[in-house]
Amino acid sequence: MVGTNVNILFQNALKIIEEELSSLSFSTWFDEVKLIELKDGIATFQVPMAIHKKQLSNNYYDIIKEALNQVTGTNFDLEFLLEDEINVNKEQTSTQVSIQEEEVGVPSTFLEKSNLNSNYTFDNFVVGNSNKFAQAAALSVAENPGKMYNPLFLYGNSGLGKTHLMHAIGNYITNNSNRKVLYVTSDQFINDFININKKDERGTNYNYVDFFKNKYRNIDVLIIDDIQFLGGATQTQQEFFHTFNTLYDDSKQIIISSDRSPDDLKLLEERLRTRFCWGLTVNIFPPDFSLRTEILRKKILAGNFEQDIPEDVIEYIASNIGSDVRQLEGSITRLVAYSTIMGGASITLDLAIDALKDFINKGVSEKNDIARIQKIVAEFFQINVEDIRSKKRSANIAFPRQVAMYLCRVATSESFPKIGTEFGGKDHSTVMHSVEKIENEMKVNQDLANIIDKLKKDIG
Repeated sequence: MVGTNVNILFQNALKIIEEELSSLSFSTWFDEVKLIELKDGIATFQVPMAIHKKQLSNNYYDIIKEALNQVTGTNFDLEFLLEDEINVNKEQTSTQVSIQEEEVGVPSTFLEKSNLNSNYTFDNFVVGNSNKFAQAAALSVAENPGKMYNPLFLYGNSGLGKTHLMHAIGNYITNNSNRKVLYVTSDQFINDFININKKDERGTNYNYVDFFKNKYRNIDVLIIDDIQFLGGATQTQQEFFHTFNTLYDDSKQIIISSDRSPDDLKLLEERLRTRFCWGLTVNIFPPDFSLRTEILRKKILAGNFEQDIPEDVIEYIASNIGSDVRQLEGSITRLVAYSTIMGGASITLDLAIDALKDFINKGVSEKNDIARIQKIVAEFFQINVEDIRSKKRSANIAFPRQVAMYLCRVATSESFPKIGTEFGGKDHSTVMHSVEKIENEMKVNQDLANIIDKLKKDIG
């Protein structure tokens, strides 16, 4: 059975499944799942990522099977395939893994010892293309600590959400089980290890040794942030190696973050770097323009500010602040504070440019594809980049500006609004008009077509 009937059946099954799960779990694992066909006793599903195959097979197999049974009156075996596998391997079946659940659903009594920040949850983590896989992997671990991906190693530049996801995992586990969770930075681990050498009133260090082992080995989940700072601390690395082995051998979950991949942690021992790759290694990429704007909107909504912040201001910030989420959020705080200092002045694009002129990361604009195209076009037409971004309308500036807008549209994946923002806050309709004008002119003007071809080659 394929086509519309399958879609209707699956939508009815999804309604049953949705009642059994939290909104977070349902949206993460089922939003992009499609039922492709029901044939020969097998229900074939298309899933977006490999992590969905494992999670749905291991942890949601029975729920899906029961929902389909209720809707169809038939028991189906289930298989989960990626899009490129649909026509390649339809005989690969998913296997069902038994999950022990005796600890699930019991609120943790160890929150006060966990060092977790309750403000960091999956619900307020903004998901986009750059971090979608990381969020799914983190939730998978949170739902099945010690069983899915162990260790989970998250890496990426500062300010991309690694710490948020780590706390979100910890908070999810403590809210849904009685497992002991501990979050520490590598600095805290080093300090605790150094204290082992202290002497108590009896002249021994037994109390400190017992404290250390109880803190780091008598737990169910160890979350350690910024592992790169263990580099150079040889003895501490040895202790972490033994701690890692103890927890891993007992099927306790280990979650680690770093600003670089395990292979690039050259100051750490090889045996540690090898163990970091035993589970799942996930790179969190910088947020694209769309995700940056969504992060800003969520910050504005949570801030409940007295003034509305216009869309062109949001796009200006998203285009110029860079990829650090903390800086993005800080820019909104700075902008609102500046407006207050200015006597409650209305928040406009001009006010934002003035308020954030010292806050903008100057290095970002040079790396920005739009800025690079503007520079190449300005050099070709022998004008200043500032003129292209300005509001000047003289022919010797307006035409190169239109060319630059056209090239930004065809040579990048940026939206009309973002391109307009990079050109001095132009409206998206202005960009659309410029692109259309250059496209039409190229059809009748071979000289212009040649110029565009040359500029495209310069852009690469």
